[in-house]
Amino acid sequence: LTPACSDPRPLPLPTRILVANNQLFSSSYDRTARAWSVDEGQVSQEFRGHRNCVLTLAYSAPWDLPGAPCAEEIGGLLVTGSTDGTAKVWQVASGCCHQTLRGHTGAVLCLVLDTPSHTAFTGSTDTTIRAWDILSGEQLRVFREHQGSVICLELVNRHVYSGSADRTVKCWLADTGERVRTFAAHRHSVSALKYHAGTLFTGSGDARARAFDARSGALQRVFRGHAFVINCIQNAPARSRSRLFSNKVGCAAAPLQPA
Repeated sequence: LTPACSDPRPLPLPTRILVANNQLFSSSYDRTARAWSVDEGQVSQEFRGHRNCVLTLAYSAPWDLPGAPCAEEIGGLLVTGSTDGTAKVWQVASGCCHQTLRGHTGAVLCLVLDTPSHTAFTGSTDTTIRAWDILSGEQLRVFREHQGSVICLELVNRHVYSGSADRTVKCWLADTGERVRTFAAHRHSVSALKYHAGTLFTGSGDARARAFDARSGALQRVFRGHAFVINCIQNAPARSRSRLFSNKVGCAAAPLQPA
């Protein structure tokens, strides 16, 4: 259920970094996450407790938490997902584990936060998505319909989009777990998602990016150019071309060229 980090896998298992509240947060195969001072470049906090690789993380600033945060939450909360099958909620100020979110039977590959409702959504190799209250640790609901690992998640307007090794993207109502739409047309695992202005962009193991109408699910265009799996997508300002990023080609940026 929790393969060693050195085991080769057909799915991309990237670590993650993010910058928030003047801190850099990083996750690592060394089983830890760390917070760094952006100004000083020094480690300001270390988060230890996972029993295997830490693959993904998200941060909730203290001003995003409901009500006045308690003393332990002054620095915000960090949520991490691991190949040990758990997600953990950490108090950034103290480095202490606030909650351990248990329920998945496989590695946690991805997660997103809905800070207004203090809810985390986690995707796993067990093919499910789970919603959690990050303050209480309670599992709120389980999203079941994928036939393969859930590799990536995107949360937009109370909708959860999930990309899977089953070659589909599914759209769910965040509040109920009801599936409302399935996006097909991929020839391999869906490894990246990005929503922008009514369009859902996907990156896949077939080395193509695709643009779908988010409301209807209709495929609008296909972007070709990469030779290997597309691991992440980022949109640029309106007057610039959107860019793809694939760590199979050294994280080089390439313009999205429609077929």
